[in-house]
Amino acid sequence: MNMMQLETELSGLLQRVEPAARRALARDIAKALRASQQQRIRDQLNPDGSEFAPRKPQFRAKKGKIRRQMFSKLRASKWLKVEATTNGAAVAFVGQVERIARVHQYGLRDRVSRRSRRETQYPARELLGFAAADIEVVRDQILTHLSN
Repeated sequence: MNMMQLETELSGLLQRVEPAARRALARDIAKALRASQQQRIRDQLNPDGSEFAPRKPQFRAKKGKIRRQMFSKLRASKWLKVEATTNGAAVAFVGQVERIARVHQYGLRDRVSRRSRRETQYPARELLGFAAADIEVVRDQILTHLSN
């Protein structure tokens, strides 16, 4: 089942729900989706289940390996915000990290650091996207809300 099928299946039922209750439902769905996106980013997985492209080898002055995972700070709730209205819900990156997330989401070219003149091509790593389990989470949230 995809999102379009889910929408056509449940749209009639959702139209009967009061706007305030729809907004609350949208907020709950967005929070659940944010949690699943954060978990997927923590596990370094694309929505289709494949792993992120590995980090390029680093040429560093310091010895030792980089101990922090990619995107460990991006997945924090401070930067990954939810927005809910009566018509829908959204999970998106905000602020200064939105550009970084977009570069990695679509595999664009960007400078390595602010001061650097050198640009590099980043591989596409889908930070946000619907997995099959996410659609089930949305369906379960809606059915739970409607049954109460």
